[in-house]
Amino acid sequence: MLSNFLIVFLVIFFLQVLFFIYAAIKKTDIVTDLSYGLTFVIGSFTSLLLGYSHISTFKWLLFFLIALWGIRLAGFLLVRILKMGKDSRFDGIREDPLKFASFWILQAISVFIILLPSIYTLLLPISMEMSIFSYVGFLIAIFGILIESIADMQKFVFKNKGENKGKWISSGLWKYSRHPNYLGEILMWLGVFVYVLPYLNGLAIFTFLSPVYITYLLLFVTGVAKLEQENKERYKGNSQFEEYVRKTGLLLPKIFVKKK
Repeated sequence: MLSNFLIVFLVIFFLQVLFFIYAAIKKTDIVTDLSYGLTFVIGSFTSLLLGYSHISTFKWLLFFLIALWGIRLAGFLLVRILKMGKDSRFDGIREDPLKFASFWILQAISVFIILLPSIYTLLLPISMEMSIFSYVGFLIAIFGILIESIADMQKFVFKNKGENKGKWISSGLWKYSRHPNYLGEILMWLGVFVYVLPYLNGLAIFTFLSPVYITYLLLFVTGVAKLEQENKERYKGNSQFEEYVRKTGLLLPKIFVKKK
């Protein structure tokens, strides 16, 4: 089992190295986010192949969830970066090989940690059957994928309308959450963890680090915290934006909002 874990990690790491080399040589952002979703798909498929002796509907559905999420995200991010031309997050970084490499190393480690419950389950040499946890987890994951997909598309359409330049989106799912796309991603990996939970015995239960890690990453490192700070500076003194923030939950909708 440990040797197979190492193989999966090396596959994930090798993919990031390949993408990094291409991005560093070309000084391009086209493959930076694209690699994120694709690595999840290839990493989970590698795990599926390594556990081929006991492939079941349970394992195929698990792979289906990851592939659906990863391919959708990779495709969306590719279209977005082709539209944008470049990602300003990497200005001053892509030109420095060491700084740029650190991003790809972090991405490789992140993908591996987030996939831990899935890798473990896909590698297990036992027959697996669907349970109440599986059905609940599957529905949570699908719900998360739908939320993330709809939110991404709504924001993409909004941002690409000339009259919305310099504005923030507060329609659709963004009316109820300031970051519904990140909420969807968190739900996706929470759902995957619930899906495989019955098979996480012994020390494997510590793979709960997966949903905890992605939640922490999105809230405090790469996603929400950064965007919240940027919006705070960009719309400083804008009473309408302040009202939007007051009425709209960070991730989850605010059911009760105290009126001034």
